[in-house]
Amino acid sequence: MADQAFQVDEQALDEVVTFTSELIRIDTTNRGGGDCQERPAAEYAAAKLAEAGLEPTLLERTKGRTNVVARIAGTDPSADAMLVHGHLDVVPAEAADWSVHPFSGEIRDGVVWGRGAVDMKNMDAMILAVVRQWARAGVRPRRDIVVAFTADEEASAEDGSGFLADQHAGLFEGCTEGISESGAFTFHDGQGKQIYPIAAGERGTGWLRLTAHGKAGHGSKVNHANAVTRLAAAVARIGAHAWPVRLTPTVAAALTELAALYGIDAGVDSPDFSADELLAKLGPAAALVAPTVRNSANPTMLSAGYKVNVIPGEATAHIDGRYLPGGEDEFRETLDRLTGPDVEWEFEHREVALQAPVDSPTFARMRSAVEEFAPEGHVVPYCMSGGTDAKQFSRLGITGYGFAPLKLPEGFDYQALFHGVDERVPVEALHFGVRVLDRFLRSA
Repeated sequence: MADQAFQVDEQALDEVVTFTSELIRIDTTNRGGGDCQERPAAEYAAAKLAEAGLEPTLLERTKGRTNVVARIAGTDPSADAMLVHGHLDVVPAEAADWSVHPFSGEIRDGVVWGRGAVDMKNMDAMILAVVRQWARAGVRPRRDIVVAFTADEEASAEDGSGFLADQHAGLFEGCTEGISESGAFTFHDGQGKQIYPIAAGERGTGWLRLTAHGKAGHGSKVNHANAVTRLAAAVARIGAHAWPVRLTPTVAAALTELAALYGIDAGVDSPDFSADELLAKLGPAAALVAPTVRNSANPTMLSAGYKVNVIPGEATAHIDGRYLPGGEDEFRETLDRLTGPDVEWEFEHREVALQAPVDSPTFARMRSAVEEFAPEGHVVPYCMSGGTDAKQFSRLGITGYGFAPLKLPEGFDYQALFHGVDERVPVEALHFGVRVLDRFLRSA
């Protein structure tokens, strides 16, 4: 059990802000297709860990695509280890669209600005600040803590967590649980309630390539085997499809706890249960759950032809598909039906859906750590609509949770800033995150 008298020191609070800013200034834009260099950020993180007396290992599958792993020995050798991980890469940012340069790391009016401020160099900085605080204070956690900073999360993860899980599993020996991004942030419901969703699941990833074949010909001629027409019809069917509701245990728990917060009987086990009716009653808080009561498939890219008067013999499209735990078979069968006989589809990238228990001691400790520093808050479980590196680490039997705590002011749309313009994080949110993360990891 953690020493409840222990306090995070001022140096840790200063460092988390400095580290967030300095990591943002290291441009680790991941444009996909291998176009990224995480090594400078990895060397930065490794140097901070080494200063705390750890022995970080730098690992690469591809030159410049660097990962960092270090282990902190716990006091109980018999205890399972915990993985704490964050990715170093970020999505692209167009400077002309921003109020500040996206790689400036500017600190202004109590806010740190820049790409990665919430996704997820803030969490990377929190991890570094907590580890260094422990070194100064002589703190050791009960269980081993394995810290990992990964490459390539914003693309396929082949150079990052996938590579680590497949080729360096020994570094994660004993790890049974892990925490990373997208959980324990403040969600203001507009009615005075502050909700802190902790992720205990992720939908699976199914990025698809659709290909329609037809008969090439002159654009002025009738053509009943037009590849573009065939593809467009399939894409329209996919975009218009109404996926059925499928409640997973995590989503059912989320709906139940949110309903109780508003004095509503969720009735998720009732034969008359309607997810859409319940979501309508939850108001703004429904946004935490609505994307995860169903599978989804959104058309995102189209490509065909090379001249306006030439009917091409092939046309392609890309679909961002997501499926719930236990929902992949239904996803596949539905895509087979919607694409029809004239369009082929295949996975360009596929990863599993995840689910973690919400009644575990670890979830209870995360809940307790948040409530200690935000007693006015209401912690609820939820399922992420997208995915994280937890998918790859699940290959090692590691159960993943989303826990990157931030206390945010009302009007601060955290979820909209993921991959958005003017990404930023308040200094006070970082301070809260360090305190909560420290308390949880010492009690874990």
